[in-house]
Amino acid sequence: MSKLATHLPRTLLKTLTYSVMHLTVAISVAYALTGNLAIALGIGLIEPAVQTIAYTLHEKAWQKVGCGQNEPVHLPLMTEARPGNPA
Repeated sequence: MSKLATHLPRTLLKTLTYSVMHLTVAISVAYALTGNLAIALGIGLIEPAVQTIAYTLHEKAWQKVGCGQNEPVHLPLMTEARPGNPA
């Protein structure tokens, strides 16, 4: 492991590696769809910025609704009664 990796907090290191992965995927998909590297780079750089704004708005909406802040959110189990899967 590099010296940098051993001195960064795990959360920061995960954030950085996720960002690199996100950029790589975004640029690769854009290139696969367009066949144009310049457009792919543009999309690959713009998309994460837009996604960050969307995530912030999503978080604010969840805070406004207050869902799960005081008690856990209970979602229905995927194991409800179905043919071949008695509950």
